[in-house]
Amino acid sequence: MSAVVFSEMQAALAGDFRVLAPDLRGHGGSSPGSGYALTDFAADLDAWLTALDLDTIDLLGWSLGGEVAQLLAAQYPQRVTRLALISSTPRFASTHDWEHGLPDVQIKAMARDLRRNYELTMNGFFSLQFTDEALERERYRQIVAFAVRAGRLPLPEVALAALETLRSEDLRPLLPQLVQPTLVLHGGRDRIIPVAAGRYLGTTLPAARYIEWPDVGHAPFMSRPQDSVTLWREFFA
Repeated sequence: MSAVVFSEMQAALAGDFRVLAPDLRGHGGSSPGSGYALTDFAADLDAWLTALDLDTIDLLGWSLGGEVAQLLAAQYPQRVTRLALISSTPRFASTHDWEHGLPDVQIKAMARDLRRNYELTMNGFFSLQFTDEALERERYRQIVAFAVRAGRLPLPEVALAALETLRSEDLRPLLPQLVQPTLVLHGGRDRIIPVAAGRYLGTTLPAARYIEWPDVGHAPFMSRPQDSVTLWREFFA
């Protein structure tokens, strides 16, 4: 998804911070690359920060962006002063020793649906950001429609490659290296990344503060925008 989903938050925080919201390669306004591993995304961000002459940053990542943020903070610790992980996980797919992810059969079904009807599947995927009750309200229907229309969806091959990255990557071995002060926020009704994954980050990361909003899904900053602005303003102050 494009960084356009952060536009409301970016505007609200602009008076207090310099807020930059990049598009990952192949997403939004960024050009497609030749690889979509987490290391590719992290290297892109490191190069982007160098081009902007930014030595250190406070870093916030949501969903896939949260995994990229974890890797960037581990590989380039001198870059990241504080870290916020929103609806994130160290491993997206479940395995025999990780129960807090999506089953492989569900991920493969998602890939199949992307190949069959890309736009419909992406629309449905974005609807999963919210609870069913929230989707019944007009505000959330408008958010979903706006994100699909204005979010400049990635090409199907990019989405499939990113999904395969999520399926295969495992960041658990890196977590002890993330010594930065970290805010972990997760929705108790997240239908994409189980809340247990957020709780795991909260208890495993060396300097984490865990917050759970029981009434929201995968996009807490859209479901509770003002609370999110307040939380981030306090954490990054």
